Amino acid sequence: MSPLVQSENQGRHKVLLFIGYGLSLACLVWLLHDFHVIQAVHAWANVRWDWVLLGIGCDLFSYVIQALRWKFLLAPFGEVRLNRSVRAVYTGLFANFVFPLRPGEFLRCYLLSNSEDITLGRVLGSVGVERFVDLVIATASLAVVSLLVDLPQRFQRVADTLGIVTLVLLSMVVVLILYLEIKLGTNPEPEVAHRKLPGKVMEVLTDLHAMGTATTFYAAVLTSVLMPACQVLGIWAVMRSYGLQLSFLAAIVVLLIINLGVSLPNAPANVGAYQLFCVLGLSVFQIEKTTATGFAFFAFLVLTLPPALIGFAASVHSGLSLSSIREKVSGMPRQQALRSNAQD
Repeated sequence: MSPLVQSENQGRHKVLLFIGYGLSLACLVWLLHDFHVIQAVHAWANVRWDWVLLGIGCDLFSYVIQALRWKFLLAPFGEVRLNRSVRAVYTGLFANFVFPLRPGEFLRCYLLSNSEDITLGRVLGSVGVERFVDLVIATASLAVVSLLVDLPQRFQRVADTLGIVTLVLLSMVVVLILYLEIKLGTNPEPEVAHRKLPGKVMEVLTDLHAMGTATTFYAAVLTSVLMPACQVLGIWAVMRSYGLQLSFLAAIVVLLIINLGVSLPNAPANVGAYQLFCVLGLSVFQIEKTTATGFAFFAFLVLTLPPALIGFAASVHSGLSLSSIREKVSGMPRQQALRSNAQD
């Protein structure tokens, strides 16, 4: 990689860091400027720990389901061992907890690519498929909930916008699948395919076609439904432990709003953004700000620390330390660029 490109990447990274930490600080200032600590401590002291343990268990299990889905998606390229997939997912969670800008997504791909001898491009492509399927399921869930729950007008507009965007993307994917079925289903000669599309683009499309047409893709879709169901059950159980008598449908709305918020550039562990969007989600159901803020910090601790601790154990088992994780995360874009140049 040339020094100029490397310097541009470093500059972009610093800008994203500034935005992430700035947003986190702004969220915390807004949350804490009128926060009643004594009231929150009293609420924390009276939580029901049986519900908390249920919530933690459901949330932890959702990441095992995520690892199983990953195994199904990558099945066309090789036999992925579930224990390696689980370890990579939890190591990525630990990296997201410690470092800003969610580098764990790239780290888990790097680890699984090395351990299962599948190219990094294919593993990264499977994560893109994961995100698209998650978007479709989240939009469908929000559409169903909006029919059953009276949402404020501003949230209804967000739901409508998200639905339109998802429908456009889904239409593009359907057109792409039809194109691939026509071009790849007839087994064209490689040189014919490469004349119509650049080699790397055709390689990516071929990999996506392999994932989408494999019999294991249906199992991946099923697990894509089970994973958020476990996460919703987890946050609903924590709500019950805190004395918030909200419905399961309300928990779906709160989790969707949290997930939408933490998709932005963030500080480590989504500190600030998680709490802010949790409070915004609870405000839909008229939960006053101090109660909502106290719950947001409590839910953050009980639903973020356990997977981070397991992720730390997984990283140690993989022979990684904080310094080696930092080195791999900072070096991955450069390594990928070098591989691409070597292939050219």
